[in-house]
Amino acid sequence: MKYILVTGGVISGIGKGIIASSVGTILKSCGLHVTAIKIDPYINIDAGTFSPYEHGEVFVLDDGGEVDLDLGNYERFLDIRLTRDNNLTTGKIYQSVINKERRGDYLGKTVQVVPHITDAIQEWVVKQAKVPVDDDDVEPQVCVIELGGTVGDIESMPFIEAFRQFQFKVKRENFCNIHVSLIPQPSATGEQKTKPTQNSVRELRGLGLSPDLIMCRCSTALENSVKEKISMFCHVEPEQVICVHDVSSIYRVPLLLENQGVVGYLSRRLNMPIETKPRKMLTKWKEMSDRSDRLLEHCSIALVGKYTKFSDSYASVIKALEHSALAISHKLEVKYIDSAYLEPMLRHRFGVRGTEGKIHAINWARNQKKPFLGVCLGMQLAVCEFARNTLGWKDANSTEFDPESKHPVVIDMPEHNPGQMGGTMRLGKRRTIFKTNNSVLRKLYGDAEYVDERHRHRFEVNPELKSHFEEKGFRFVGQDVEGERMEVIELDDHPYFVGVQYHPEFTSRPIKPSPPYLGLLLASAGKLQGYLQKGCRLSPRDTYSDRSGSSTPDSEISELKLPSITNE
Repeated sequence: MKYILVTGGVISGIGKGIIASSVGTILKSCGLHVTAIKIDPYINIDAGTFSPYEHGEVFVLDDGGEVDLDLGNYERFLDIRLTRDNNLTTGKIYQSVINKERRGDYLGKTVQVVPHITDAIQEWVVKQAKVPVDDDDVEPQVCVIELGGTVGDIESMPFIEAFRQFQFKVKRENFCNIHVSLIPQPSATGEQKTKPTQNSVRELRGLGLSPDLIMCRCSTALENSVKEKISMFCHVEPEQVICVHDVSSIYRVPLLLENQGVVGYLSRRLNMPIETKPRKMLTKWKEMSDRSDRLLEHCSIALVGKYTKFSDSYASVIKALEHSALAISHKLEVKYIDSAYLEPMLRHRFGVRGTEGKIHAINWARNQKKPFLGVCLGMQLAVCEFARNTLGWKDANSTEFDPESKHPVVIDMPEHNPGQMGGTMRLGKRRTIFKTNNSVLRKLYGDAEYVDERHRHRFEVNPELKSHFEEKGFRFVGQDVEGERMEVIELDDHPYFVGVQYHPEFTSRPIKPSPPYLGLLLASAGKLQGYLQKGCRLSPRDTYSDRSGSSTPDSEISELKLPSITNE
């Protein structure tokens, strides 16, 4: 097993996740089996109870693991399926060590950070690196490990120490360190500054790790003199200084690394047998990047949500929309709309803010015949909106927001434990059975009888009221295996009005877009009916248009806003 540790310096949020994913991608394109582990030094057991404003969205895995969004990057770039143990936190490590201590496994010894915590970290990494993540169930050959945060943070010290020991345990030819650092370029002088990187590398070396590759994040390409300066002061060869400048699309990052000889260096440094023949997988990435840069037609999507001030709150949703837009050769334009701005100034209980705004947006999309996709709560609120405005149940609501409602169209699930927040939802991969043959979503899924998608919810549509909706053309076309949970809704006589209880964005891939999102983009671009008539096949390379146009003008999106509300 070859281990590649990715650390970061100067600032957090520098792009370690994309770089770790890109390194994995270029190695996978050489025919190697690659897995990835993300280490988060916070004390939380997992990401499940975070506000999206803390670390962005909570990414959900097949096994129900609620993890950091970087695992979403690994899955999308490498097209693999990870498990909850691929995300390691300080909380998980301390919990496992304390449980061992309570069982008496340490035979009366004093339990300390060194060696007990550091040993537990190394054991976890070695064990998890062997777990197959590809469809062929082959044990991985390379494990890319991303250490969150910044070198020098007090909470990441035990992990740095663990890897200092680890490099000697697994031997030099099986372990290397990539350090990602920032090269700032102050506007006053326009000069690229190396001092922050020098200090960061010096600190890392002082802790016992020497970087093999220094990946420099910068706004423009690294000048040769700057590269040589980093090489001289950071004790590496110039070929070990890699420039990762800002690019038009993240799909270009693997190509950027490949062009600078990263594969050749890693194969020599880690003694890996790598084929030198042209690599098909990277050709696809190049095609995707080129295509992304050439797009002329625009497609605007309004993303209505509660956490729109921070785009990472919807990272996977944005990626799924991008994958679908690319598949139909349209440039995606996302309009973020805070649902709280769409509602009158109501005094809300915690958690209720923004829900009436979402219902207002759903009502507009339904009446104006605008393509609509409701995901999870979005689907539940579509049910509430229809019940209020078509069935005439004016107080229809979810018991999450109004426990006293006389028409509880959305109710909490029997297994929900209201006393505890973490890990009490219906989580992970579950099967949805299509109940009808003429469902639009079923056709988009390639006329599948069932689909396996990832869930994360505590509340569900009240199955007892199902018949009232279906009489009015609001159909529950997908249900769970037992037929008790409503999973997919579709509305008759509408270009595209779909709601799903699951989160299809978590399994979207750049070359395999998620069908519900693809349907939304096709409908927005006016291509859905043609696509369905062709048997769900896009025309060869999907023709590029020579005119630049937008499928949903700003004026239509602005209609969503209530006239009485002003954005402050």
